[in-house]
Amino acid sequence: MSYSTDGIRNIALVGHASAGKTTLFEALLQAGGVIQTQGSVDRGTTVSDFDPMEKERQHSIAAAIASIDSGDCHINLIDTPGGPEFRGPTLSALAAVETCAIVVNAHNGIEFSTHRLMDYAAARGLCRMLIVNKIDGGNCRALVEQLRETFGPECLPVNLPAQDGKSVIDCFFKPEGVSDLGPVAAAHQRIIDQVVEINETVMGHYLDEGEEGLSGQELHDAFEQCLREGHLVPICFVSARTGAGVKELLTLIEKLAPNPREGNPPPFVKGIGADATPISCAPDPAAHVVADVFKIVNDPFVGKLSIFRVYQGTIRKDTQLFIDDGKKPFKVGHLFKLKGKDHVEIDQAIPGDIAAVAKVEEIHFDAVLHDSHDEDHIHLKPLDFPVPMFGLAVEPAHKGQEQKLATALHKLCEEDPCFRVEHNKELNETVIRGLSDLHLKLTLERMRDRYGVEVKSRPPRIAYRETVGVNAEGHHRHKKQTGGAGQFGEVFLRIEPLERGAGFEFVDAVKGGTIPGQFLPAVEKGVRQVLEHGAIAGYQMQDVRVIVYDGKSHPVDSKEVAFVSAGKKAFLDAISKARPTLLEPVVNMEVFVPDNHMGDVTGALASKRARINGTDSAHGGEIIIKAQVPLAEVSDYQTELKSMTGGRGRYAIEFSHYEAVPPNVQKQLMDAYKPRVEED
Repeated sequence: MSYSTDGIRNIALVGHASAGKTTLFEALLQAGGVIQTQGSVDRGTTVSDFDPMEKERQHSIAAAIASIDSGDCHINLIDTPGGPEFRGPTLSALAAVETCAIVVNAHNGIEFSTHRLMDYAAARGLCRMLIVNKIDGGNCRALVEQLRETFGPECLPVNLPAQDGKSVIDCFFKPEGVSDLGPVAAAHQRIIDQVVEINETVMGHYLDEGEEGLSGQELHDAFEQCLREGHLVPICFVSARTGAGVKELLTLIEKLAPNPREGNPPPFVKGIGADATPISCAPDPAAHVVADVFKIVNDPFVGKLSIFRVYQGTIRKDTQLFIDDGKKPFKVGHLFKLKGKDHVEIDQAIPGDIAAVAKVEEIHFDAVLHDSHDEDHIHLKPLDFPVPMFGLAVEPAHKGQEQKLATALHKLCEEDPCFRVEHNKELNETVIRGLSDLHLKLTLERMRDRYGVEVKSRPPRIAYRETVGVNAEGHHRHKKQTGGAGQFGEVFLRIEPLERGAGFEFVDAVKGGTIPGQFLPAVEKGVRQVLEHGAIAGYQMQDVRVIVYDGKSHPVDSKEVAFVSAGKKAFLDAISKARPTLLEPVVNMEVFVPDNHMGDVTGALASKRARINGTDSAHGGEIIIKAQVPLAEVSDYQTELKSMTGGRGRYAIEFSHYEAVPPNVQKQLMDAYKPRVEED
């Protein structure tokens, strides 16, 4: 290893789909001497898009990593997918870098993901760069003004395309004859004016002696401080296809991008919840190890690969590491650097570096690896991942594969923080959730190809509830005589509706022992059977009080089974007289849409029985529509919203409360219910 922490640069290439990130990744690897020939997305020969699904679809699905060594500098590059359905792997990469390079297509300009990723990077305290790709044929001057107007005057070009579009002219490292170059000279002056503002000493030298009075180190330190504090967002121009500006971009990364000592400190905390306190992890190679796992890959042939960023200490072969608060360490048998799908074995990983270990099943996404119990209860501040809203209920296509399905879903969850699996015991169904229908479709394809599990899918069922609207009384006498000992039990009860969300109450109001005490639990058991399976549409019943006040028993024939049946039938009798009502879950909903689509979206929500509670302004010309809407009305809302807003809308929901369904909906659900025939 010929580099130190000071020489490490960690860069994530992010941006909208089709911005050219993978091609730029290839061009940088070629410019850095890692590969001899630049691969092609169309031919499926790139370093980063090595998965068969990525080759087939010709776009990235997962984040890929490779490194460039140039002199004393070691650059860890992460290529990330651009589709909004793959936001999980993209945001995970931001936990491992100091610099977030947002790639913009010069022909398409600022797109939806450009806004979102600039916000994510700023919230994480990362240095940001804007890389304008595909400059051949794009209107770069107009795009610069658009970027500055959208993201602020701190966005300044550090180079400009030449008129032929085949090269770029540096604006920061002052070229010969810059005073005669017009736009370049103006851009250079704006950068210097912006940079010197950050430091009073540098500003003093500049005012006293001009630019000639500033040392190269002063300018570097001021530039790096501007990046770290968001006072400067460099705009770089490249054409990854032709190579224009690629070497200049690599030089800029080497000379000006922050190393792990210069970037903002990682947001580690010790403790949980309100008791958590911020702590600092210094990039000291001699300190205790602290590393964070930001990516998991489950390969059916290679096994689990856990990729991590080292924040403190040095990890070597044979190091004993703990996982989170675990008491049993594991031994680092092999340590790897990654080059796409290839694993290159290394002896050690120093602070700031990115490495991987294989075949340690206990490691999970966002796990903290450490070598001392002093680091127990340390966690990296979690990223703000979008909530997966689109759901599908799944079951194995072939019997006997239930366990195989559960294992495959668990492994897929480990790899993607925006893919979740829920098991609804009430409805007895397994529901997978993702960021879109495409997200889930590709995940199920991956499960089929990688683990050999095929599933049947359908929209998840809605967890409706049943309740009653008025007080009522019920009675049932259970009597059976079969030649020998008979069965006898009689129950009188009264039911009352409770406040929404109150649950269930069972009250013993029997006087004089008309129902012996040992049989009251049996009565309650019969009542709870109805609560569990419902009375009118097969859904759980809630918000009801049951008062048992009278009954009869027989000294010989009364048995537990008789009072279970009597309690159940008496409860059903009371429900039939108590105006039974179906309840549906209502969710609080926030819909983020471009302001020019607000009318269409609010109109569509109103047609879904939504109550619009107001609107707020958001960043980048977005409007937040706040509403309450029945969950059943938004089960497929992702596709509809995407269609209405050209893919730019998104939403989040959380459960609010249950309320009565409209009469027509209740009739439909009751008509569709076919109660099971149960023998008493």
